[in-house]
Amino acid sequence: MRILVTGGTGMLGNNIIRIALETGHQVVALVRDPSPASLRDLKIETRIGELNDREAIVRAAQGVDAIIHGAAHIHVGWWYLEEGLKVNEGGTRNVVSVAQELGLRMIHISTVNTLAVPLQKQIADEETEGDRQIPSTYVRSKRAAELAVEEGIQQGLNASILHPGFLLGPWDWKPSSGRMIVALAKNFWMPVTPIGGCSVCDVRDVAAGTLAALDRGVAGRHYILAGYNLKYFDLWCRIATVVGRPKPIFTPRIWWRVMGGLVGDTLNRLRGRERDFNSAGIRTTAQLHWYSSQRAKNELAYHNRPLDETLHDAADWLRSHDYF
Repeated sequence: MRILVTGGTGMLGNNIIRIALETGHQVVALVRDPSPASLRDLKIETRIGELNDREAIVRAAQGVDAIIHGAAHIHVGWWYLEEGLKVNEGGTRNVVSVAQELGLRMIHISTVNTLAVPLQKQIADEETEGDRQIPSTYVRSKRAAELAVEEGIQQGLNASILHPGFLLGPWDWKPSSGRMIVALAKNFWMPVTPIGGCSVCDVRDVAAGTLAALDRGVAGRHYILAGYNLKYFDLWCRIATVVGRPKPIFTPRIWWRVMGGLVGDTLNRLRGRERDFNSAGIRTTAQLHWYSSQRAKNELAYHNRPLDETLHDAADWLRSHDYF
């Protein structure tokens, strides 16, 4: 199969391309940089263009059988909503339009952050009702993107929507979620962890599940590709062991989190730009984002490799590329 991939320079997109090539697919990558370092060793075709340039997407999609749309603007904060909507909603609408025009199969990579947050210590799935997500720029813009795909599906678009959990693993060039490992490795000791939790999955397993969805995924269906449901305290303890640092010892009280959010937001206003340390991010990491991947296991043969393998491989890759 010949596949157009957006977001190929990101961690998930890069792993999708590598596994696609290993399994005999041909890949065309839509990129902004004519020679991205993360793609230089790969035998693929690249097409230069932005998601907001529909004609560039049309040109890139000529002769392909499917589109895997993974490019996104990621900012867990209150600022930059216009930019987030421009890329995530506007860009996705262009991809949907091109897929409809050319009659292509489409896989849209969303996030578990568009789904309902489960009640305390429960596990949610694709059908869980409610919300409880913190309405950050990331959540709002990714939900708008998802709505654009669902509107296309109602008009006959052959698309499935995937919801990855917290991704860790190799080929995290920027890095993205691997920043957690980098921070724990570069600091001698980080004694305090976020109070919430996440569903940790290996990016290679999610990439394989994404490719499986091309053939096995049902049009209009949502699939969670998550993994091990852990509290951040437990995850950080395991990462600290892998990178040879002392384990954390406690999670903060509510007033610590409130104060941290106020301090972060105040510093951001003084700087004139919003960094990762902000009240939206703190509130998000105070929740338990725990999810079930049973539907993907049943229908896409999705699986999770051992967590220790993921953590060691992620740390080894980051270390070997001098991020530590």
